[in-house]
Amino acid sequence: MQVIQTKIHNLLVIEPQIFGDDRGFFYESYNEKKFLEKVGINQHFVQDNHSRSAHNVLRGLHYQIQQPQGKLVRVAVGSIFDVAVDLRKSSPTFCQWEGMYLTAENQRQFWIPPGFAHGFVVLSEATEVLYKTTDYYAPQYERTILWNDPDLAIAWPMTEDPILSAKDKAGQLLKNAEVFA
Repeated sequence: MQVIQTKIHNLLVIEPQIFGDDRGFFYESYNEKKFLEKVGINQHFVQDNHSRSAHNVLRGLHYQIQQPQGKLVRVAVGSIFDVAVDLRKSSPTFCQWEGMYLTAENQRQFWIPPGFAHGFVVLSEATEVLYKTTDYYAPQYERTILWNDPDLAIAWPMTEDPILSAKDKAGQLLKNAEVFA
């Protein structure tokens, strides 16, 4: 497996070793021992999530102000542009974002530690996203930052307005959002 450090500390891209031939492929999407030794992730994952979304659906930017979740994100079908925003006030990259193309073909995984907002937009006809989390979903602590916040200026690769949930339409501006110490 290859680990790529992004411009934001601890935000990592993981390229697993893929074994493939004309029959298909196999890879370990997660191995606790290897993730600790090779990636340095010493987290206990407590929940697996699987979502399916249509083209141009944008989900996010979500985070939990208490019980913050680290996420190990990958795509099983289709493609997304995945975004993480650093909400750790003590971080030198506070309020900076990183975007990553995750596809079923490139098999990349995106490690988003606790303290980040997360979102993605679907680029293919349909996409299935799978991600492990380090804490349980706690809707009472969930917060949403507006996907098109002008202070973030995320360069979403879209040619038309995204399809949003009511929750995502009502997201807050970053300047009004609760953040982490």
